[in-house]
Amino acid sequence: MSVLPSTRSGALDGPTATGCAGAGPAGFTTRTRPAATTTPGSLPAVVGAGLVVPTVSGPTTYANLDHAASTPALVTVKEAVDRALETYASVHRGAGYASRLTSAWYEQARTEVADFVGARSDDAVVFTRTTTDSWALLAAALRHDATVVVFASEHHSTLLPWGDDRTVRLPVPHTVAEARDRLADALTARPDGQRLVVITAASNVTGEVWPIEDFARLAHAHGARIAVDAAQLSAHRRIDLAAWEVDYVAFSGHKTYAPFGTGVLAGRSDWLDGGDPYLRGGGATRAVAESGVTWSTGSARHEGGSPNVIGAIALAAACATIAANRAAIEAHETQLLARLREGLRSIDGVEELSIFNESNDRVGVVAFTVRGFDSSLVSQVLSVEHGVGVRDGRFCAHLLVDELLSGSTEHGTAVRASIGLGSTAEGVDRLIGALRELVEAGPASAWTHDGSGWVVEGLDPRDREVVRPW
Repeated sequence: MSVLPSTRSGALDGPTATGCAGAGPAGFTTRTRPAATTTPGSLPAVVGAGLVVPTVSGPTTYANLDHAASTPALVTVKEAVDRALETYASVHRGAGYASRLTSAWYEQARTEVADFVGARSDDAVVFTRTTTDSWALLAAALRHDATVVVFASEHHSTLLPWGDDRTVRLPVPHTVAEARDRLADALTARPDGQRLVVITAASNVTGEVWPIEDFARLAHAHGARIAVDAAQLSAHRRIDLAAWEVDYVAFSGHKTYAPFGTGVLAGRSDWLDGGDPYLRGGGATRAVAESGVTWSTGSARHEGGSPNVIGAIALAAACATIAANRAAIEAHETQLLARLREGLRSIDGVEELSIFNESNDRVGVVAFTVRGFDSSLVSQVLSVEHGVGVRDGRFCAHLLVDELLSGSTEHGTAVRASIGLGSTAEGVDRLIGALRELVEAGPASAWTHDGSGWVVEGLDPRDREVVRPW
């Protein structure tokens, strides 16, 4: 009989003076989680919301428009980590009180994440390091003769881990209908064996949302399975393995308001149990003898070694907070995204990039170019002169960006602005105002390119001595 409580309605708290109440080891009590920093329906707070950054004209509040790269941590995440560190101990390895408590919290974190992704009762939920790590794990579990079908529009972590000899790479589609037709043709051409379609839920370049349920039905109609990259969806929209009839999903904590080096691979357990353990070592084994090794099944099979329990707890706290405040989060982002896109359209020379079309559903990620200005210079000017954080480049999706910019004789990279809980209307307006000023009058400072990047004349205000956090 298991001694570790696993409930989907409550969180395991610490010991109480009255002893054991509810399921769990002696001395524990299972109850609903403590009152959060936010209440259902409110907008969750993020750590560092009042960050002040240096600019050439003096300090200003940071306009965080770089959520697609990494999200700030939620205050509830920080609080959960602080509480967990007070009794932090080994997981699944000790009989001591702290170890038993930490082990219980680790497994309840798994249950919280399972709820967050709409996992089926027999799905495995494996904690990894990142989305990249999750796909590497799934790739290792596939048979050597498997066929993996993936579009060239994917992020490199989703595009590359499967191996050239078993990957069918489809070109960047220009319409959803074209994507469906190409996928159907590819699956028809390879009707046998283990086949997996890998597709993004939302583009990390344009934010466009793919109709996942349609592609899941198409894959299953051809006898294939489907894996969904939800790295750019997890912070913004609901994930539902069961409702979507998707076989696997992966996402990262650092893009879901829990930047503690934790990722997730969730889905069908049979292929995962059939593959070799991803990390061979303690925890992944049932028994080791001179005659051989008996490996674990389920999540433990691929979680060898001491797990990142603090990262798992952080991610669970983020998932619980997002789920409790989803309506407010989506309303906030819908308003900011409309404000951002309308502002960009109002500036002559700014062109937004799209895979399908400008009206396609999307989360709060927008990539654009500015006529007459190198994208790297644009991002540097926004930071140094205005305190606005964005990203420039090809965003680990080189094939997609190359295709989207193939008609341009001026641009090989783009600027990406991405919104989230750390973004404000003032920050969006500041970005729009800064871009309009740049287009109409040029940079306020003198800039030169030294061969490796753009450098502002004089002292870069960001190059200052800062006390280490430790």
